[in-house]
Amino acid sequence: MSVDVEAIEPVGTMTTPIRLEYEIQAGTAMALFLAGLAEGKIRGQRCPVCKEVYVPPRGSCPKDGVPTEEEVEVSDEGVIETFCIVNIPFYGQVLQIPYVCASVRLDGADLSFQWLVEEVKPEDVHQGMRVKAVWADELKPSMESVRYFKPVEARGSVA
Repeated sequence: MSVDVEAIEPVGTMTTPIRLEYEIQAGTAMALFLAGLAEGKIRGQRCPVCKEVYVPPRGSCPKDGVPTEEEVEVSDEGVIETFCIVNIPFYGQVLQIPYVCASVRLDGADLSFQWLVEEVKPEDVHQGMRVKAVWADELKPSMESVRYFKPVEARGSVA
């Protein structure tokens, strides 16, 4: 029996039920970071060689390859280094578009990390914007303890 290959339509999508359940075990550095969040504090670790402070801590310096054991509490305020305005919906999305995801470098830290920025129109977000963490009502050892960042008045300026 021969099959007319040209008469067969290509498969566009295929839905298949897949579910993966997993738990992530925090290492020592991340466990200390998460414990700090439960106390309303943001902690990083300082490299003994280059003196840079990493938030969240990784347990070692990516530049020098040495353990980072000195804990440093940093501010919950910082600056937006770069950002993205998300305008494309995706499956399972819970945030209303458009929304802003930004690289925030906290005061006292030398590395930025990704977080949401709210309480501001996306078109008003800019590099160098000062932001402050908005904490959850119930703090726990989870990244969810910081709900998002919001703009703050620049020091010495009038809103």
